[in-house]
Amino acid sequence: MAHPSFIPKPPASLLSSPSSSCFLLVLLSLSTVALYTLHRHHHHLQPTTKTTSKTALHYRTTFLSLSTNSTLSAYLRRLTLHPHLAGTPLSLQTAQYVQSHFSTLGLPTHVNDYSALLSYPTLSSLSARFKNGTTEPLPLAEPGFGPENDVVRPYHAYSPSGSVIGYAVFVNFGREEDYKALEALGVSVGRAVVVARRGEMSRYAVVEKAAEKGAAAVLMYTEATAEFNGGGVERGTVMGGLGDPLTPGWAGVAGGERLGLEDSDVLRRFPKIPSMPLSVDTAEIILRSLEGTRVPYEWRGTLKSEVGSVGPGPTLLNFVYQGEKKMASIRNVFAVIRGSEEPDRFVLLGNHRDAWTYGAVDPNSGTAALLDIARRYALLMRLGWNPRRTIILCSWDAEEFGMIGSTEWVEQNLVNLGSKAVAYLNVDCAVQGPGFYATATPQLDNLLLEVTKKVKDPESEGMTLYNKWKTTDRGVDILRFNGADSDFAPFLHHAGVLSTELYYGRDFPVYHTFFDSYNWMLNHGDPLFQRHVAIAEVWGLLALHLADDPVLPLNYLSYAAQLQEYTNVLSNLLEGSVSLHPITASIQEFVVAAKEAEEEAKKLRAQEAPGSTSELKKRMLNDRLMFAERGFLDAEGLHGREWFKHLVYGPPGDHDGKLVFFPGIADAVSRSRKMNQTEGDAAIQHEIWRVARAIQRAAYALKGGLT
Repeated sequence: MAHPSFIPKPPASLLSSPSSSCFLLVLLSLSTVALYTLHRHHHHLQPTTKTTSKTALHYRTTFLSLSTNSTLSAYLRRLTLHPHLAGTPLSLQTAQYVQSHFSTLGLPTHVNDYSALLSYPTLSSLSARFKNGTTEPLPLAEPGFGPENDVVRPYHAYSPSGSVIGYAVFVNFGREEDYKALEALGVSVGRAVVVARRGEMSRYAVVEKAAEKGAAAVLMYTEATAEFNGGGVERGTVMGGLGDPLTPGWAGVAGGERLGLEDSDVLRRFPKIPSMPLSVDTAEIILRSLEGTRVPYEWRGTLKSEVGSVGPGPTLLNFVYQGEKKMASIRNVFAVIRGSEEPDRFVLLGNHRDAWTYGAVDPNSGTAALLDIARRYALLMRLGWNPRRTIILCSWDAEEFGMIGSTEWVEQNLVNLGSKAVAYLNVDCAVQGPGFYATATPQLDNLLLEVTKKVKDPESEGMTLYNKWKTTDRGVDILRFNGADSDFAPFLHHAGVLSTELYYGRDFPVYHTFFDSYNWMLNHGDPLFQRHVAIAEVWGLLALHLADDPVLPLNYLSYAAQLQEYTNVLSNLLEGSVSLHPITASIQEFVVAAKEAEEEAKKLRAQEAPGSTSELKKRMLNDRLMFAERGFLDAEGLHGREWFKHLVYGPPGDHDGKLVFFPGIADAVSRSRKMNQTEGDAAIQHEIWRVARAIQRAAYALKGGLT
């Protein structure tokens, strides 16, 4: 189903030409004229500098009418003409393209440059000596890879350099439970080159766990799917933590403080042993040659690769990696639409721009949507729209190295974000395939549902996105933030800004590979660019509500219900060994505050006539609705991971743990396994009290008064 468009689809020859950027300017001009004519003819409205509730509805409807699949296709084609790894000249060109796009639309635009420690490969090789005595070099790059295409060779950023010779051992996902299964079978990984398949653990966690078990090096592969049978190699970072490793907790500005490479706070963020990504084809050459102990029974149900035994050997691997860590310049690009009534309140839409290769899915499907939202907002402004609150469109750099661009900016602007940011709306891989997914902090649930009722489903004729979402097998399932794998992380986990993440599809087969190209998107991900349109519409409408609604559309009753659900799960897990009364009591207090805030919001929304008294009351309530999320932060942060401040949502410290919420409690449960009963229960109880106090702080923020 094609979405309505004022503009015909351009010929393929024009889309593939460097002149496509000129064509976009024509698109903009044509759509502006057509929209203005339509607007004057049908509505007889004059441009106005103030958005009322009726005109706000009109502008939202107009925003949806500006959908054009061809424009999104053209943006993505232009963004993916060249690879653009952060810190390279081609990456700077991409930043300049985004900046030029914003400026051409007439949006106030600026950039923030930071100097950060990035990591690049200089040499890598892998060879295998098999049981029959033959030695063969093994391919490390994809078919078609070569210096002429400017794509970086497959590597793990921040891997230490090293040269290792050792027997190969298969360790499944490289989890603690996988090593325990091997130990039970008498298999040792000491001084071995372990081969692991990618799962839910971060690359850093896999390498650190292997080093802890005595391995000498790690090779990782991603299993093939029916859609794409191997050949791709998943590049990625193995650094622990977020942001520039030399400026932990503060921004890497020119002339600012930086730690040395040998500083203990820096060293602990880098793995201790070298690692390298492999294609599934190369991995299977190694895995099929292994002998010895058979693969544990519990692994076999999920294995797609041909693995019979786990080793060690008899295959001997010779692995060499050399890389360099060097300071590089990264650039964030911003477009600012200043609010007409509350310019000091910020609604932020963000997407990272850098890519390991061409980045058609990751991240430029999201970048194309961001550019399209900018285009639509610019057209609305020509018709007289100005948001009530300030909207900032954010294009981040160096996300792939560990959310560096967004983290440095959040650290630099922490106070203003804490006092003025309404929400952060993130889109990374906007389109990976079929199926709509949304992740959000719970006070945004109702708004998400309302917005999806206004957007046409790209995959079903005559249905809204909400209808399709509701009728899928999983139903309306809004996910929560239990990781730190995109640019929402510094906003939510460090600054306490309520957040969303939107995307179509999951686990696309060309992730971080040479094949993440415009052609893959055209042939597999979204041939008609309808999913791109849907994401742009949901993303843009969310921002319009948050920027224009006089009373912020935030409902904390959903948050209260989610907290209670988490507590019930926690109660079953802990089986009465510690008291959860502090949390249950604070949730009751939070429920009362959430109900009172919702009743107050209903009354203020009913007061349509603007007036100084009601406007002040709305402003006061909005501040309480904003600040409540900040209450879940704790100044001390998580144990051993102090940068992460949020006590409800955060990345797991123990990937083998069963809790994906209350990260401080989850960490304490993990640590308690190495303590006696009394010490372990005390550690867990302390974290329970910390969470209880955080929930209570959020309740106090919603109430707004002092105790």
